[in-house]
Amino acid sequence: MISKKEVQHIAKLARLGLTDKEQEKMQTELSSILDYFKLLDELDVSQVAPVFYPIPLKNVTREDIVEKKDNKEADRLVSQAPSKKERFIKVKKIY
Repeated sequence: MISKKEVQHIAKLARLGLTDKEQEKMQTELSSILDYFKLLDELDVSQVAPVFYPIPLKNVTREDIVEKKDNKEADRLVSQAPSKKERFIKVKKIY
C-alpha cells in the first residue's frame, strides 16, 4: 500500500490541498491503481511485437510545388492597400 507520506508528496507536486480524509481516500485509490499495474506486469508479452500507434499513420500533406503566377492580380490587390511600399502592404507594428 502506498504510504501517506507519498500521497502528500504527490498532492504537493499536483498543487492539491487535501484534507486528512481525502489523503486516506487517495491512499486507498492510488494503491488499487498500482496493484492493477502489477497484474499487467504478469502478462507474457514476449510474442507480441511492439506497437507505437494503434492505427497506421500516413503523411497527408501535399507536395510543396512552386508555381509561376501572373503578378497582375497581386499588383492590383497591393495597389488598393491604404499604405504600401514597393510591392508590399505596410501595416502597423505588432508588439
